[in-house]
Amino acid sequence: MYTRTKTFTNKDGSTRTYLQIVEAVRENDKVRQKVLLNLGRLEELQKESLDRLIVSLAKYSKKKWIQAEAEKFMVHSAKEWGIELIFRCLWNRFGLDSILSDYFSQAYTGELLKEAVYAMVLNRISDPLSKRGVSSWIKEIYRPAFEQLELHHFYRALDFLAEHKQKIELDLFNNVRTIFDFEVDMVFWDTTSTYFEGTGPEELGAYGYSKDHRSDRIQIMIGIAMTRQGIPIAHEVFPGNTSDVDTFLQIINSLRNRFNLTRVIFVGDRGMVSKKILIELEKRKIEYIVGMRMRSVKDISDVLKTGGRYKIVKDNLKVKKVWYDADRYIVCHNPVQAEYDKKAREEMIAKLQKKIKDGGIKSLIGNSGYRRFLSVNKDTVVINQKALLEESRYDGKYVLRTNADLDTDVTALAYKDLWRVERAFRNMKSILDLRPVYHYKDSRVRGHIMVCFLALVLESALQRKIKEKGLDLEYTYLLRDLAQLKAVELTIDEEKYLCRTELAGNAYEAFKVLGIRPPMQIAPLGRKAKLKYDSPTLF
Repeated sequence: MYTRTKTFTNKDGSTRTYLQIVEAVRENDKVRQKVLLNLGRLEELQKESLDRLIVSLAKYSKKKWIQAEAEKFMVHSAKEWGIELIFRCLWNRFGLDSILSDYFSQAYTGELLKEAVYAMVLNRISDPLSKRGVSSWIKEIYRPAFEQLELHHFYRALDFLAEHKQKIELDLFNNVRTIFDFEVDMVFWDTTSTYFEGTGPEELGAYGYSKDHRSDRIQIMIGIAMTRQGIPIAHEVFPGNTSDVDTFLQIINSLRNRFNLTRVIFVGDRGMVSKKILIELEKRKIEYIVGMRMRSVKDISDVLKTGGRYKIVKDNLKVKKVWYDADRYIVCHNPVQAEYDKKAREEMIAKLQKKIKDGGIKSLIGNSGYRRFLSVNKDTVVINQKALLEESRYDGKYVLRTNADLDTDVTALAYKDLWRVERAFRNMKSILDLRPVYHYKDSRVRGHIMVCFLALVLESALQRKIKEKGLDLEYTYLLRDLAQLKAVELTIDEEKYLCRTELAGNAYEAFKVLGIRPPMQIAPLGRKAKLKYDSPTLF
């Protein structure tokens, strides 16, 4: 079935054309056209009803109807929206826009610089790139304010962040403490290093002990302080050759004075502990809980030999208090770890005995890890049973030292919370991705780290809310689900609209834990869909 035209000639030589619907039929082995319907004169149909007829017929053909309706739509863009919606909510709730306004107002481009900071923070969370990459990345994100940003805004914003870093941290800390309603009674401190792609900045860049195992690269040291609730409150940047001991001494007084903390117990890993640090802490009357190096400190061996009853704190944690030379120690014992340590030592002994039997004496003596468990007499090598007995004292144990007036079990659990800081560094160096660091000015490096710190605060806040709600959500996958939420700008019959795609996976849970609703599925662009960022149910 199809259409055809039939033209006739009038007596005056003019023509008239008719539009017909015909069908091909076979009669007597010949194909001819059978007229099913004569629609009328073509020129009259074109003036009046032909278009209406085509539209009305098209709806009975799925393919043609879709093509006809699609002509009414014009899609202008489809950009990522989900992550921006969630973290802009947190950004506003913590008052970061207002905080930055106080320090960026002196710049005539203050509004743009604030927007540049937010863009860089969002980029650290969503898709870490170099600053030059951010200027391209913002084109993929739905936030109209980003359209005004240029490359120089990002670099200037880094300089401003570095200049006002301490004041911004203090204002943010006060806002976060009010929102989450917690008191800071303990501060956890740890350090990490990150290296540069290139020569690095003149003041900060230096060779030093690399925790990334890249001693061939210029690096910097970064220290971070967190509350026991897992919320970062401050960070410091040090030259790459600064030791952990020096960073700790520089930070302890600074934090108390800057944040007006009346009583703070500093919690530090055993890697920071030295005789010098403990003397300084005592001299400054600063309370502390620190892990002790087990085998390199002579007193610890005597502490472990001291008798006493263990108190069961958890299935995998028993503790006892030991006083030694007027100092208070807490011996912590993990029975599960003790079994693992015992088994590992037995496997090592079996390997040693086999090597001794096979005559591999030279390789054993040259191995410092093995040598302390061997007794060498001329050409004879035997297992040192006394050394093995001494080593067994350490199975599943670690020792803390403290001058804080806390119960033994509270002290041990507080130290275990130090894992939050270690996790924060893993987040900072993987999810937030400190690298690549290409900056060559000290202020730009400090600004870059400040961006990472702000991103860490926002991420920690969201993770805390998820935990409070008791949701079993894998954070990385949640971000992936949010990234699938797109904002689509389109025109329908010359009217512009903003649409959103469906919420994928657990994306809705992110809105739920913050007490906000996802945007409407479609709304006129002339009227902005409002998110209730300041809803009292947000936190």
